[in-house]
Amino acid sequence: MMTTKLIARVMVATALTAAAATGSAFAAGQQDAAMAGAAKAGSASDDTITSKIKASLADQKQIGVTTANGVVTLSGTVASTDVGTKAIQTASAVEGVKEVKSELTVASK
Repeated sequence: MMTTKLIARVMVATALTAAAATGSAFAAGQQDAAMAGAAKAGSASDDTITSKIKASLADQKQIGVTTANGVVTLSGTVASTDVGTKAIQTASAVEGVKEVKSELTVASK
């Protein structure tokens, strides 16, 4: 009788261990999928930010715009520091922008 109870307990413990391991693997898989989705969402957001800034700076075709993880980099040559400052302000005002880095240069006269 004690052997039967012991075997039953071992079987229950084994089943619980297997269930816990399966649940952990499932949770890890969900976490990986969520992180992959977040990475894709970040990328789409960067594309959206870049598009919005380029549209806002449509009259400044010489200014290049790239975005990575919400950090915008402006590059190119501008006519004056005022034009560069306005471009930086325009980029900073776009939703989702965390920082604006300027690699703009002022054209010599």
